[in-house]
Amino acid sequence: MAFPRKLLNDNEELVLDLRPHWVAIAFPTLLLVASIVFGFLVLPVGGDLGNVLAVLALVLIVVALLSFLIKLLGWSNTNFVLTSDRIITRRGVLTKSGIEIPLERVNTVFFDQRLFERMLGAGDLAIESAGERGTEKFDNIRKPAIVQREIYVQMEDNENRKFDRVRAPAQVAGLSPVEQVERLHGLLQQGAITPAQYEAEKARILGA
Repeated sequence: MAFPRKLLNDNEELVLDLRPHWVAIAFPTLLLVASIVFGFLVLPVGGDLGNVLAVLALVLIVVALLSFLIKLLGWSNTNFVLTSDRIITRRGVLTKSGIEIPLERVNTVFFDQRLFERMLGAGDLAIESAGERGTEKFDNIRKPAIVQREIYVQMEDNENRKFDRVRAPAQVAGLSPVEQVERLHGLLQQGAITPAQYEAEKARILGA
């Protein structure tokens, strides 16, 4: 199920909406296939032994099918979402749970891939944030290296948009370049912009 766009904020754009990699349902799928194969193998067996094996095969198939369906429902109702403002996860069928991390709170993004996962294009992602929960880990992410890079791209874009909003008070019509720089310095002292942003904007104003 796709992430509902009605849950996006005003001017927020959906960048990635990913379900877990199919490797997350690989084991129950293999279990179901193996139980079906076992059922076909015991069909030719006759007598009491054949009846016992047939019942056993039927039980295995039912259990494997239920396990597969439960995993499939969980897989289809799990989303890893990246927007222009947030990282969101949602999971659950009857009940829902989720995590939301604003991009401005993200410190570092890690990914981990074993050799087999790298061949399949799967892996785990860990996001270290300034929130109370510290580091959040997300399993079975599709192409985690690409997701990591896209998160950093959106973090930079988000920071630039934030800078554009907070520097607006420094660009009041009629102010001289020196007065604009003074207002910009006030934003720096308030912590609204970084020293690098201050220097870049100051150079732009004085060079105009």
